Amino acid sequence: MNFRILKTCGLALAGGCVSATSALGGCDALAAAGCSIYDMSQLNASPSWEMHVLDVESGLIWNVGNGTPIAYRIVPTQISWRGPALYEKDFSNLSKLVIRPQVSMIGSWIENGPEDYYFGLSAAPSFEWWSPTDKWSVYFSVGGGAGVTNSTDVVGGLGQDFTLNWFAKSGLRYQLTQDLGVFGGAFFQHMSNGGATDIDPKIDALGFTMGVSFSF
Repeated sequence: MNFRILKTCGLALAGGCVSATSALGGCDALAAAGCSIYDMSQLNASPSWEMHVLDVESGLIWNVGNGTPIAYRIVPTQISWRGPALYEKDFSNLSKLVIRPQVSMIGSWIENGPEDYYFGLSAAPSFEWWSPTDKWSVYFSVGGGAGVTNSTDVVGGLGQDFTLNWFAKSGLRYQLTQDLGVFGGAFFQHMSNGGATDIDPKIDALGFTMGVSFSF
């Protein structure tokens, strides 16, 4: 059985519990001394940042900008793929910063506004700081892409079907099991037609999303 013993009692050990701690009286002695002992068999067999992940998330965002007089209210839904880490930075407390690729399919319901939907794609790097136990992380991502909507002639609407987008999001993730995690945080999305029309209304919407992650 593979254990990780964190440096909470002045000791930093790794590897098999018996082989790494026999000279100190074994796992029971370390636990009695206040060491935090984690059974890695209950966590990911592979670190989370080395796995492929499928994220499914949704939430609610409201227009907070002055690019349109319309009080847009949007339900953003995304299915995202995150790949294994492209960059890793280790810290002395055994936590880790990673950067990994992320590609998202967007399917948003425009709950309040002249359009009904927005379908698109976006891509971005995902910056993630993982705890020493590989159980939770802080994430931040910013990127963009393009998509389509069913535009109308309403003043303040998006103006045309083809629309550009960019987004930023940040929050917390938590691994429930080896293959399943949950997350939630703040979400910002910008949509406009990039100046393709004389009047270029802009949606700047801020709110939250929550979701689940499937690792494989």
